[in-house]
Order: sequence, then C-alpha cells, then structure tokens
Amino acid sequence: MARAGVTVERLTLAAAELADELGFENVTVSTVARRFGVRDASLYSHIKSARDLRVRVALLAMAELADRVADALAGRAGKDALVAFANAYRDYALRHPGRYAAAQLDLDDETVAGSAAGRHSAMTRALLRGYQLPEPAQTDAIRLLHSTFHGYVTLEAGGRFRLTPREVDASWAATVAALDALLRNWPSA
Repeated sequence: MARAGVTVERLTLAAAELADELGFENVTVSTVARRFGVRDASLYSHIKSARDLRVRVALLAMAELADRVADALAGRAGKDALVAFANAYRDYALRHPGRYAAAQLDLDDETVAGSAAGRHSAMTRALLRGYQLPEPAQTDAIRLLHSTFHGYVTLEAGGRFRLTPREVDASWAATVAALDALLRNWPSA
C-alpha cells in the first residue's frame, strides 16, 4: 500500500534534489527512501526500479531545461536567440548539476520520443532558421552547439578553468560570439 504523501511526482522531485546535492550517480532508492523516512520497499509501489527513478529524473530535467530555454528564446532571433539559448543552458547546468547529469542519461527511443527531447530539437532548429542553414548543415550545427555547450559547462563545473587568468564568463561570451560568427559563415559542402 502506498504511504500517504508519497507520490511519483514527489519521489521524482526528491531524487532530482538529491542529484543536485549528492550527484546523480549517488541517487538510489535507498537515498530517496531516507529522505522520506520510509523503507526502500515502500517506494516500489510508486516506481518500478532504481532505473525507473533515474529515468524519471532525466525526463524531469529535460523538461525543466526545455522550459528555461523556451522562456529565454521568446521573442528573440539570430545572435540574441543564440546568446539567450546558450545562457539558459549554462545557467541550468551550473545551478542543477545533478539534474543536468540526469538529462544526459541514455534513454531508449520510445522514452526519448515521449520526452522533451523533441522540444529541444525544435527550439534549436528554430534558432538556426535565423542563420538560414539548410540540411544537412542544420543537423551538423545542432551537434556542434550541443557539443560546445555540454563540453564547456562540464569543464566549468569540474573546475577545469580555475587556473587560467581569464574570467570564465568572458570566455563563455567569446565562445558564444565565435559560434554566432561560425553560424553566419557556415562552410558550404
């Protein structure tokens, strides 16, 4: 029987909070159960497995990130849209490191199809319409943007830039400006 007050939504949110506090790799059914003051077995009336819980956190994180990016993009185009997208992405990754790590979880195709991944793709393609990139350049640009943003925030969060003399924010701004220049001057095939 389900314990009063424990719902799938509350479990998912608690697991997401724990991911930000402890790291996504440290989120287990046991850690979430302790947060609620219940036994592990009590949670299995709400979730199927530890993997199910982790997938739910990943889906939550993807939806939150999509919402933040959508809000940032509203009414913007071109470089302004790129800067807003990049800053929303970076801000989310740095404020919610565990959730951001969860959003990188490898999911099966069916789960991805029902997730916010489609929104991310649509928003990125909408952003790139301002640069008038045809296919396959558009797909290449999407991969470039994700790789650059992910790589930068992963290195930044890991403290890899702390020994360089330039401010991290200044380098971020230069990186986004360089991406804008590249997108405006995309090489032809």
